[in-house]
Amino acid sequence: MLYLRDDSYDAVKLGCAVGKRQGKAHIRVRGRRILREAFRSLSDRVSSGLHIVLMLTESGLASKSNEVSRELEILMRRRKLLVN
Repeated sequence: MLYLRDDSYDAVKLGCAVGKRQGKAHIRVRGRRILREAFRSLSDRVSSGLHIVLMLTESGLASKSNEVSRELEILMRRRKLLVN
């Protein structure tokens, strides 16, 4: 996960990246879909003024969506990007 704080911006921008080395197109699309859903479940608690890029590795593609969501929440808590 990469992020940049931008206090002049009032919303959160999200980008999802899954590289070509991770698999064929349908696998990469599934990975991006999982990342967007994991972020959507946390979006109401994310502090505003952030630009976030989420990346998924091969092991992440093999994981279930609830595991990715839980890992994303842990990562965002560590970086203090969640409000609450």
